[in-house]
Amino acid sequence: MPDSPLVSAAAVAVIALAIAVVIAVGLKVLRSFRDLGTDAERATYKTLHAASRAGQYLRTGLNPAGAGKASRQLRGLLGCDGFAITDTTGVLAWDGAAEELRPVLMEVAAGVLAGGHTAVIPAGELRAPGGRSPAGAPGSGYAAVIAPIRVGSGVAGVVAAFAPEAGSGLVRATGEVADWVATQVELAELDASRTLLMEAEVRALRAQISPHFIYNSLNAIASFINTDPVRARELVVEFADFTRYSFRRHGDFTTLAEELRCIDRYLLLERARFGERVQVSLRIAPEVLSTVIPFLSLQPLVENAVRHGLEAKEGPGHISITANDSGAFAEVTIEDDGVGMDPEQLRSVLAGHSGGDHVGLHNVDARLRQVYGEDNGLVIETAPGEGTLITLRVPKSQPRHDA
Repeated sequence: MPDSPLVSAAAVAVIALAIAVVIAVGLKVLRSFRDLGTDAERATYKTLHAASRAGQYLRTGLNPAGAGKASRQLRGLLGCDGFAITDTTGVLAWDGAAEELRPVLMEVAAGVLAGGHTAVIPAGELRAPGGRSPAGAPGSGYAAVIAPIRVGSGVAGVVAAFAPEAGSGLVRATGEVADWVATQVELAELDASRTLLMEAEVRALRAQISPHFIYNSLNAIASFINTDPVRARELVVEFADFTRYSFRRHGDFTTLAEELRCIDRYLLLERARFGERVQVSLRIAPEVLSTVIPFLSLQPLVENAVRHGLEAKEGPGHISITANDSGAFAEVTIEDDGVGMDPEQLRSVLAGHSGGDHVGLHNVDARLRQVYGEDNGLVIETAPGEGTLITLRVPKSQPRHDA
């Protein structure tokens, strides 16, 4: 085969060319990955990333720990030499240069705190009120932009940026950072107010339990002391366990299993009063027992079924409690065949216009909406003489909530 050397040479050349093409393409791809994104895109990402990091630190409000970590991120955003955050009483954090000005910052910022307007102090003129030069010559070499952190109708503190020169860009940027910090502080206050509201509503539910249920339960227990002392002792233990759970002082959340145990004790005590008039059936999927739910979110619904559904009904009544796995949610239903309720009255109850009556329905609905969003309150189906069906859906995964 005389032409085989030529064929071999051509094959080698083709292979070499293919390898060169692959290497060239690979290098080009690597360079493209290395240079992924324009300068503007990278700058945008860097800005958003720093703001996100700082926001995490400020979500607990204006305090030294959070402000100290956030100030490092915010100084990078502004590109200034030094950066400080204060509240109305003192300096919370300082990052970078010009820290020799810390002793006089609150004096310099007094006008900003009082008037709510940004102050710009040129380099060389940064002095405390009264004409004293702050900490000697080195500090006076920095210009300062001091912007108010406006929260509601007041000023919660200031942010201060220090640089050799306070140009218009730094002034505008410092004002924007101060407004952004104010938003984080308002969110922190909103979180705190939500927590306080939830605690107040739990106290209201406990107050609802204490006056009538405790009195009735103790009367029921007393009725067995002479006729059936063993059962009286058992009921005392159940009553103690129920009240210990209901009046516990820790945690806003519990598990579905714990809440069902509370309901079981509650129903044992109610059946001591009503006997066979209260009939109960449960159908609980084991896989949802560990689902985290707001504390005292089911027991008041069962109590509502007994008090307002079955107690006013002649003859026996039935309560059915189910808990099912529904994808990402645990779905719980509480149904009774009692006297039911007029839908208009129900709307008034859920709006909080019913006074002390049915307070459990309103408080549980409000707490569910606070925790899981406006679309996740109670779903209630009822009509006069038709009983009541209450449904609630709770996410099975809740990383931020601990039982």
